[in-house]
Amino acid sequence: MLISPSSQQARRREGPRGRYDPVLLLAIVALASIGIVMVASASIAVADGKHIGAFYYLKRHLLFLSLGTVLAVIAMRVELKFVEKFSMPLMLLGMATMLAVFLPGIGMRINGARRWLNLGVTSFQPVEAIKLLLIVYLASYLVRHKQAVERKLFGTVNPLVVAGLIVISLLLQPDFGSSALIIAVTVGMIWLGGARMRYLFGMAAVAAPLLAAAALSENYRVRRLMTFLDPWKDPFNDGFQLTQALIAIGRGEWTGVGLGESVQKLFYLPEAHTDFILAVIGEELGLVGIVVVLALFALLVGRGLMLGLRGVELGQHFAGYVAFGISLMIGLQAMVSAGVNLGVLPTKGLTLPLISSGGSSVMMTCAMLGVLLRAGYEIHRAGDARRMAVRNESARVADANVADASATEEAPA
Repeated sequence: MLISPSSQQARRREGPRGRYDPVLLLAIVALASIGIVMVASASIAVADGKHIGAFYYLKRHLLFLSLGTVLAVIAMRVELKFVEKFSMPLMLLGMATMLAVFLPGIGMRINGARRWLNLGVTSFQPVEAIKLLLIVYLASYLVRHKQAVERKLFGTVNPLVVAGLIVISLLLQPDFGSSALIIAVTVGMIWLGGARMRYLFGMAAVAAPLLAAAALSENYRVRRLMTFLDPWKDPFNDGFQLTQALIAIGRGEWTGVGLGESVQKLFYLPEAHTDFILAVIGEELGLVGIVVVLALFALLVGRGLMLGLRGVELGQHFAGYVAFGISLMIGLQAMVSAGVNLGVLPTKGLTLPLISSGGSSVMMTCAMLGVLLRAGYEIHRAGDARRMAVRNESARVADANVADASATEEAPA
């Protein structure tokens, strides 16, 4: 039987509809807006001192934020089943780019670390892409091997082996902060995927000494750890960054000294517009500003985790696991960055998502959030489909009851 185009359009209009989660959008836009303002405030003195124009870093941040927005919009329009289909090839491509940083002429060494690819007009940090690709791969793995993850040790070990290969590459660059972040997100996703706790604790008992050995294998890591314990012991050398960050936050007190009035950003606080931008927020906007930023991150991460739970309940397992992974990645990175600025964690060199200035990190964070918004869209669509099915079933039952009642009334005595 032929169906007219008009009837097809009517069905599409009446079918289940997805929607991008408004709470996620609100948190993302608010954090990005704060980031623009604070990058402008924190980078003016640095850019002016280098004679590259007072708003050089702001323009650069806006450029990469615009490119990231384009990536986010593209990610929001791509069905997750298509992403799931190519999760393995994408993962292999990401691991290849991680190794490419060691190739002469392609990899770049900056401040003693080989973490960047030379793209001619700019540089790119592959670890920022591998964070998203690993989440997609893990979500696909948890869907394909759900029973093995829940019941067997090898089902839990396999994804950790993949994460371990990435970590080895990162330690060779070296990048211990990203290594710890990737391990934490991997373990978190496996646990949320149903892995047994005794397996995870057993592997943690094996991995902990190895991570400790890696952390203590380099002198600069040992110095960072000792400096974190007592930054005031050497405030003009190893403890300089942390002491300046603590001075900035202390000057801000409750409400700050005023937007643009920071003193520490004037060549005292290193990396004021990147790794230590939260310290500038604390100085200019006070404790109130820090609480607002952390509350927005809590809103974003909490909403993402709730969407993940809803997705698993509705049978949208891949979308749910993707939401879990991205929420964990954003939340843990924000927590580590805030902890470094507040002096409760050793210096790691991780940016504050959506707020710190950067190129690769800003673009890939936007792409990651675009995938999260797409996951929320499909989860809301599945929920709408379930509600429509329940309404249709209720209407069918009601029509059947009315028909039965009419038949009973019309039957002869």
